[in-house]
Amino acid sequence: MRNHAFCISWVLLCCCWSTHGEIFTSIGQMTDLIHTEKELVQSLREYIKAEESKLTAVKSWASKLDALTRLATSDPEGYLAHPVNAYKLMKRLNTEWSELESLVLQNPSDGFIGNISVHRQYFPDAEDETGAAKALMRLQDTYQLDSEAFSKGKLPGVHSNAVLTVDDCFDMGKTAYNDADYYHAVLWFQQALKQLDDGEEAVVTKAEILDYLSYSVYQMGDIPRAIELTRRLVAVDPSHERAGGNLRYFERLLSKQLNEMNQAYQPASEEPIQLGTYTRPKDHLPERESYEALCRGEGLQMTEARRSRLFCRYQDGRGSPRLLLKPMKEEDEWDSPHIVRYLEMLSDEEIEKIKELAKPRLARATVRDPKTGVLTTANYRVSKSAWLEAEEDPVIERVNQRIEDITGLTVQTAELLQVANYGVGGQYEPHFDFSRKEEPDAFKRLGTGNRLATFLNYMSDVEAGGATVFPDFGAAIWPRKGTSVFWYNLFRSGEGDYRTRHAACPVLVGSKWVSNKWIHERGQEFRRPCGLTEVD
Repeated sequence: MRNHAFCISWVLLCCCWSTHGEIFTSIGQMTDLIHTEKELVQSLREYIKAEESKLTAVKSWASKLDALTRLATSDPEGYLAHPVNAYKLMKRLNTEWSELESLVLQNPSDGFIGNISVHRQYFPDAEDETGAAKALMRLQDTYQLDSEAFSKGKLPGVHSNAVLTVDDCFDMGKTAYNDADYYHAVLWFQQALKQLDDGEEAVVTKAEILDYLSYSVYQMGDIPRAIELTRRLVAVDPSHERAGGNLRYFERLLSKQLNEMNQAYQPASEEPIQLGTYTRPKDHLPERESYEALCRGEGLQMTEARRSRLFCRYQDGRGSPRLLLKPMKEEDEWDSPHIVRYLEMLSDEEIEKIKELAKPRLARATVRDPKTGVLTTANYRVSKSAWLEAEEDPVIERVNQRIEDITGLTVQTAELLQVANYGVGGQYEPHFDFSRKEEPDAFKRLGTGNRLATFLNYMSDVEAGGATVFPDFGAAIWPRKGTSVFWYNLFRSGEGDYRTRHAACPVLVGSKWVSNKWIHERGQEFRRPCGLTEVD
């Protein structure tokens, strides 16, 4: 505003200064002033129009964001439970608010800029946006959902108006593309193209989408389809700087391959690219397929014979005085290895207190380095966690005592109560809780031996996904708020039970809260004596 006013004042000043010469003595010169003034008025109107256009744009932003924040703040966890909402929040704060900032900066607004500058330090960054995008792709893989399911908000059992636009889908594809993940890039560029072809408006052009899609398809080894897409690109934008060269290169490459294989040319399939068109590349996890199948509820090994060996009972913790009048309800979840679930382990009030204590301290969850024993972050564990000491609140002390009463094991040598929250696509890939022979120093610093047992508390229900699965024997345990599951990681001999390799499946819809107590060997010598064989 000041710059425009300065320019207008300067021009007027020049005109006025000229008037002090001989302009008034000549109508001709004065008529020039009339035209100058007309131009100034026109310039002023263009300035006003630009200001009004900017104000209209800002008002539109405000209305849209006001509606979004009203919906989100009415139930923050419920809103973020939908992975699309979580991704769009990351994208909105990292990208779109910056666009709004640039719009306002066209004419500095000290109040707004000062406010946004103060809050910017708390905004997600590009890494957060990328992480949220990859989380959607992880959910897509695990639960075998096509891109349209996310784009249209059609997740299993969920009715939501959370949608992804053409530009959102294109940005998803770009995230994968920049990571050389052409498998997912193809799926998302194809979805962006489909929505654009259906008439949806977008900032990104069809030529841009076809450019990225054709190259990604080529990287997936589908040269005939890459040629077909590149031809479409040339038709849309004949002057495209790369399209012609790419097309000639793809055609030469295909011709060479067909000659070497002595095959005739087969045109590209007319079927649209979708989930299953291409094979997902293998990764570091050998049991990926069985793990993800269990997450979907497939491949469960719960036979009728096994089910007949599962019972429920009242558990008084071998006569614990605190459980005599009100024993715990115990249900068998699996027979061998024996996994049990305790009902009504935590009350709603206890859960809220634990979450209240943990929230200010939540940080990216870590894993213990098997060689050094030092805690470090890992890409295969996506959650935030906090550690709570018994002295911090009577609730923590009470929960620890209850775990000791139920299991009959001392918690004096156990690790602190760990609280974890899994957000969008949150997971913990298959892992062992105990240290194996090849990592003898994993818990050396603690001085309490290996992790004997795991006591896992579910502190929320999860609408979809989030199961605890055991790929080795095909078990899946679903979260139920207030309940807990317990299993031994070691045999009585102290040898590790390798069957207990387990995973926390990605949360598809919902916010998963858990807390767990890892109980160590020291102090259990008379509470769980050694057996006669290695696998007792």
